[in-house]
Amino acid sequence: MLELVAVGLFVACVVLFKRVAAAERRIEELNDRYHEHAWQLLALASATGSATKADEDAEPEPLVEQKPDLVPAVTLSRSDEPVLVSQVQPPEREKSTEQADDSQAPQRNFSLDLEDIFGRRLPIWAGGITLALAGVFLVRYSIESGLLTPQVRVALSFLFGIGLLVAAEVTFRFEDRVKDERVRQALAGAGLATLYAAFYLAGTQYALIGQTLAFLGLAGVTALAIFLSYRFGLPSAVLGLVGGFTAPALVGGDDANLPMLALYLVLVTGGLTQTANRQKRSWLGLGALMGGLGWGALLLIGGDYSFSDILALGLYFVVLGTLIPALLDIEQFEQPIRFAAAGAAGLQLAVLVDAGGYQPLAWGLYLLLGATLAWFGWSKPAMRAGSAMAAAIGVVLLQLWPAPDPFFFAVVAAALAIIFAAVPLMLLRRGSEAVLEALSTAAVPLVIGLIALWTFDTFDRDALRIWEGIGLFLLLALPTIAALTLWTRRANGELAANLASAGLLAFLAAACLLPDATLPFAASAIALGLAYILRERAADSRSLSALLWIAAFGPLILLPVADQRLSEVDTLFDGRSEASVLSFLRWFAAGLPFAAIASMRSSVRTRMAAEFITGLLLFAALAQILAPIVLVWVAGTLAVAIRYALPERSSAALALIVCMALWAITPTGEWIYEGTRALAGDPMLLTCLPNLRSVFGFILPLALALAFTQISIPSYRERPIPLFLIALPFALIVAHVVFKQLFALNSLPDFAAKGLAERTLWQSALLAIGWGIWLGLKDRLIATAFVSASFLHFLWFTVILHNPLWEHQAVGPVPLANLALAAYATGIGALWSARLWWPEWRRFTDSAIMALAALGGVTLLRQVFAGTYFDMLPMSQTEDLLRSLIGILLAIAFLLIGSARDERLWRVGSLVLMTGTVLKVFIIDTAGLEGLLRIASFVALGASLIGIGWFYSRQLNASPAPQ
Repeated sequence: MLELVAVGLFVACVVLFKRVAAAERRIEELNDRYHEHAWQLLALASATGSATKADEDAEPEPLVEQKPDLVPAVTLSRSDEPVLVSQVQPPEREKSTEQADDSQAPQRNFSLDLEDIFGRRLPIWAGGITLALAGVFLVRYSIESGLLTPQVRVALSFLFGIGLLVAAEVTFRFEDRVKDERVRQALAGAGLATLYAAFYLAGTQYALIGQTLAFLGLAGVTALAIFLSYRFGLPSAVLGLVGGFTAPALVGGDDANLPMLALYLVLVTGGLTQTANRQKRSWLGLGALMGGLGWGALLLIGGDYSFSDILALGLYFVVLGTLIPALLDIEQFEQPIRFAAAGAAGLQLAVLVDAGGYQPLAWGLYLLLGATLAWFGWSKPAMRAGSAMAAAIGVVLLQLWPAPDPFFFAVVAAALAIIFAAVPLMLLRRGSEAVLEALSTAAVPLVIGLIALWTFDTFDRDALRIWEGIGLFLLLALPTIAALTLWTRRANGELAANLASAGLLAFLAAACLLPDATLPFAASAIALGLAYILRERAADSRSLSALLWIAAFGPLILLPVADQRLSEVDTLFDGRSEASVLSFLRWFAAGLPFAAIASMRSSVRTRMAAEFITGLLLFAALAQILAPIVLVWVAGTLAVAIRYALPERSSAALALIVCMALWAITPTGEWIYEGTRALAGDPMLLTCLPNLRSVFGFILPLALALAFTQISIPSYRERPIPLFLIALPFALIVAHVVFKQLFALNSLPDFAAKGLAERTLWQSALLAIGWGIWLGLKDRLIATAFVSASFLHFLWFTVILHNPLWEHQAVGPVPLANLALAAYATGIGALWSARLWWPEWRRFTDSAIMALAALGGVTLLRQVFAGTYFDMLPMSQTEDLLRSLIGILLAIAFLLIGSARDERLWRVGSLVLMTGTVLKVFIIDTAGLEGLLRIASFVALGASLIGIGWFYSRQLNASPAPQ
């Protein structure tokens, strides 16, 4: 402890030295400015004065010959006007120092500073500190050695302190001999510190004098310190500050008298604060305040406080948190310092309340702190931040109160609300524009209400709590009046805070008085009330708009509270077998605030979001009373009705469609899963597809709603966006499932017997739909989509996966008039349709048509020899020869078509097919023939080739050369 005191005293001396050095520099600067102005005035006088004319033949001489550092040099010309030889400048300082070596100058100045500090200044202050420590050590030595009785020790302390003060006064009176004011300042400071310690010993340590006399003695020393600071200067006050706060620690004691010590510290802090105000030294008062608060923290370490200890410490914290900061004149950071002081005092007083077992006395002292802060804040706005800090600490302390008595708790809570909310409310009504008052009236009542409900377990029981509800309604009055006061000031943020507080308090009161099942109705009513109040102002304020959105989500959040078994939420996914009107009303009430927001004047995004949520909650409400299929059809009807009756509310229709899509996920997913397997080669059987009830109940209404709905997004595009294209996949799913009922393929034998017929009919239907769209709507894109679907379905399933040439698929018993001809005709018809609508695709479509025609001819030939199932009978040699003949005949047909249409691609296709057929005949077909049959085949092939070559050459001669 002694080392800390020595360091503190040394730091104080260094601070004093810096302040003296700053004052000296300031004096030198003012002196330089004085000389500069004097020389300017002298130059002005020289320029405007008259001069004596010199002899014309004589050389001009200076009018007055003086040293250059006293007068400016002035010469006279041969004219009558005086002329200045050079500009008059103030005398320059000696340049010897500037012309010296730069590296030596700083060293010389530094040596002079050290000499000045350690040779002239510090010894005097060190002497004063040494004297003060000598007195303390003398007392401690007498105690440890037992040489002197307590009475003698105290008397010697008084004599030593008085002697030091007398010596200071002597040096003051003989100032002409001493010639250094620091001597008396050091002696006075040491004497003051000694007298502080002496009175503390006499009154607290040894109880040699009564409490009253000790109080008067300490007050007298404080007053003497203030007087000497005026007489001897600021250092006396500084040393009094250090000595006053360290005297109790230096002397020590086994059992401190807390009331006396607290009174002593208050006097020290108050006296130094007043001294700082009178001498305009705010840092001194701030140091005193910090010292007092630091001692307050030390005083709380002991614990086990008596009644007098709690009273003394509580009053001490009240004074240091309110009175001292209010009286302290602070030049900078006024509000943060007072805020920190109130916070530190409030925390210490809160610790005292907790350590004292939340007794009425401790609570009363804390309320006194808040009332004092409110009193000073009434006239000093800078103190109001401290009141807010005390409010925060007070409500936290209220929450930490274990097992309070309900009546006493209500009294304390009411007092906190009056001090920290009602007083700011009165300031608001007086015209205060500070944000802090508005936030206090909003936050304090709400937090107190929540703490009250938490303390008495109101949240855990669904029971009637009349007194809590009444208390919450009383607290509700504070933010309500504040909102009315702020309504005309256009303070939207503060208004939103108080409206939010009032709304929450109103809901909490309703929660105490109403059963849990009705809480969504109460929250919805509050949200609707706020929407009605703010219908004209919310669009122009983000804070008010955010308040409306938060209030709108309140009923939605409370729905699980009203339905603790979550049966209503399960209904949204599983459906409800029995209707519940109460559940319907709860969900409907949850959607009303969003509908109110959607009807207000707001931005497009805000309105569309509110409409969308309204649609979702309307669907959820209907789900509580309608069966799933009926629910989906009703939602689809509402979506279509909104499309035609309220087209500007298309977001609500979109929300209903989204909900319908959620119900359609299961049957749609089943169909997609089976379709994916079918793409891999597994037959799509009817037993694996969704049933007609699910398709007609969920997918069909979704498709119809999408087909008739348009979404309007004004900020995105001017024209509404139709959802018809999104409806097409769902419509195809419905049509496909219905179509699958015709053949009812439930097993692999069924698929072998009827699979090709089912696929061919489906492909023909898609092709017919494409042509219907083309003829009716003239929409080439959609028509092409259906035609492409027909061709791709034929190509993948009939040509690649389930081709009768290598799969067990029935084509029919009749040659030519069978399913093979119909299937290939459908595929070729799809290609021809695409060729007709997209002429630029002719290369692809014509090539594909020729390939399909060749494959179809081979398939029809195979049916003649094999019958219904091609895989039941192996291919004969005759059939293989006839395949070559079909190739030659098709090549001739392609050549004729190319010649008739003058299309080179068909002629080239004819040549390619003919060349391939010839190669097949020479390499494969004739390899197994012998005798006349081989000769006949070669004759026929040769004649055919000659005929084709002759015909092809004529066509080329008749046709113009290709560009």
